[in-house]
Amino acid sequence: MSAPATHGPWSPLGQPTFRALWLAILVGNIGTWIHDVAAAWVMAETTNSPLMVAAVQSATTLPVVLLAIIAGTLADIVDRRRYLILAQLWMLLVASTLAVLAHLDRLGPWTLVTLTFALGIGAAMAMPAQQATTPELVPKPMLGPAVALGSLSMNIARAIGPALGGLIVAQAGIAWAFAVNALTFLGVAVVLWCWRRVPVATALPPETFGVALRAGLRYAMQASVLQAVLVKAAGFFTFASALTALLPIVVKQDLQASAGTYGLLLGCIGAGAIAGAMVLPGLRTRLDPDRLVLVATLAYAGCTLGVALLRWIHLLYAVALLAGFAWIAVLSSLQIAAQTAVPAWVRARALSLYIVVFSAGSLGWGAAAQAFGTPAALAAAAVGTALAALFGLRFRLGEAARVNVTPSGHWPQPIVSPELEDERGPVLVTVEYRIDPARRTTFLQRMQPLGRARRRNGALQWGVAEDSTQPGVYLEYFVDASWREHLRQHERVTEDERAIQDALLETLADPAQRPLVRHFIGGAPGVAPPSAAPAQGGLA
Repeated sequence: MSAPATHGPWSPLGQPTFRALWLAILVGNIGTWIHDVAAAWVMAETTNSPLMVAAVQSATTLPVVLLAIIAGTLADIVDRRRYLILAQLWMLLVASTLAVLAHLDRLGPWTLVTLTFALGIGAAMAMPAQQATTPELVPKPMLGPAVALGSLSMNIARAIGPALGGLIVAQAGIAWAFAVNALTFLGVAVVLWCWRRVPVATALPPETFGVALRAGLRYAMQASVLQAVLVKAAGFFTFASALTALLPIVVKQDLQASAGTYGLLLGCIGAGAIAGAMVLPGLRTRLDPDRLVLVATLAYAGCTLGVALLRWIHLLYAVALLAGFAWIAVLSSLQIAAQTAVPAWVRARALSLYIVVFSAGSLGWGAAAQAFGTPAALAAAAVGTALAALFGLRFRLGEAARVNVTPSGHWPQPIVSPELEDERGPVLVTVEYRIDPARRTTFLQRMQPLGRARRRNGALQWGVAEDSTQPGVYLEYFVDASWREHLRQHERVTEDERAIQDALLETLADPAQRPLVRHFIGGAPGVAPPSAAPAQGGLA
């Protein structure tokens, strides 16, 4: 490898806390696959219904779709360590209940769906916080490799868990499969208990839930790189989920095979993903992420069509290996872009949107297979995957590698009345620019990304207007909900936004005369400070 060893693909494992949590989550992911194999196989065996098999799988993913955004919001405003411990203990309780009922032979189809849904609630509440902790556990240069290792963990589990789950179900019964899954949650909880998390330094109180939820959605609406990730993810996962959702029906009905065959096919998908993780660092030096995602998505579409048409089991093992390779190429590329494209203050909320997109789709494919047959549903999914890949070409992931979301802290603290309360608002901020009239077009072009940044960081309104009597004098204005929310913008401004502002300053008529910043605050009147001069030298 040409990269320094400290930044290599395995370097995050040198960080003790990351390594311990990565190993615990790996074991937890294996337990989840053991549960999924046991639940899907028992449902297929007892009901022989594609819709019910897809329903038990969707009972895990549907809570993610319904709750991930709420979970992401909570993960950004509470102590993530305690929050994650509570989620693990909830899943330990539910998985233990499943094991006991299975042992007593009192686990009916709808009880299984209900408890799997309860297990999915715990997973939904944990996932955004769990993914958002990665930047806290490794230095920034290791973030990309750490995200890739997270994807690798899921796919190592995919390679081991299904085969192990099929073996446990065949040799010991489903009760033991559910019991093993319960123990894995206990392991993750112990590691989290030992983690000594360093709180984020801030002088401001946490956002309330409603304010935080609105801020996260507002950020997503204004973040073009995150939007590209979400569009590509939606196009891929909506159709790609059909393969794993319908695979147990293909094995049971079309191949007339056993739970062991189903586990081996899933194991081949996982093995292909592990092989892909080994090869991807080299591929990324030769292919940009958009081209890599395109090629991998088309390959996955071909694999889905192969599962729809082929009935020779040994050839299907090869198809599953290629599907795993393509899956990890798409998944890791999207996850790295999602992690690196957003700042820390909103990371869990942004990742929750990605998780929602990732988790949707399985129940719809079960209904399609029930109505039209499994081969027809898989063929339609293959065509949809290919079309989604072509549609996604207009959305670029490469920008994520070029953004710098490190907080810059370059805005000066405004001079205000000592009696000003944080809750007062709204706040109107004006910035007066005197630009070179010959550079008016350049100024207005450079102002647009600054406007998007203002809105991303909390501005409710934003605009720019020219003085009707003095050409070249422009007033930028934006409105925040309260003084406290404006102070949050001071903490949220990034190095990328500093670069945008520096480029804007190049259009000034006199670079020595900095823009003039004023703050106007609604609500109860305050007392003016002794030297309440307008701020200069900053842009807010």
